Amino acid sequence: LVLLAESGGGSVQAGESLRLSCVASGDTLGFHHMAWFRQAPGKGREGVAAISTGEGTTYCADSVKGRFTISRDNAKNTLYLQMNSLKPEDAGMYSCAAARILYSSRCSEYAWSTWGQGTQVTVSS
Repeated sequence: LVLLAESGGGSVQAGESLRLSCVASGDTLGFHHMAWFRQAPGKGREGVAAISTGEGTTYCADSVKGRFTISRDNAKNTLYLQMNSLKPEDAGMYSCAAARILYSSRCSEYAWSTWGQGTQVTVSS
C-alpha cells in the first residue's frame, strides 16, 4: 500500500509561484499513475492534472493550462506540481492521488484509490 505525503503549500500573493511535492512511501511511485486534485471551501474536489506511469500528462482544468506543470521523479518517489502566476481562484486544499490501474477518467476523483492528507494553498489578491 502506497502512502502519500504532500508539502509545499503556503500563502502567496497573486502572480507568485509555488511548487507542491508529494512523496510516496510503502511502494514504488513508478508503478502508479498520479494526479493532483484541489478543493476550495464549499466546493467539490476538482481534478487539476494527472501523469501516467509513462509520463503522459493531462491537465483537467482549463484554467491551469499554461500555468501549472505536473511532473514526477521516480528515483525520488516524488510527484510535483509547479504552479506559476497563481490567482485567488487557485486557492484550496491540494491533494495528490495514486492508482496502479485507472478504471475511470483520470480527471475524476473516483478513478483514484489512494490519497494524501493535502496541503493548503492560499492566494491573496
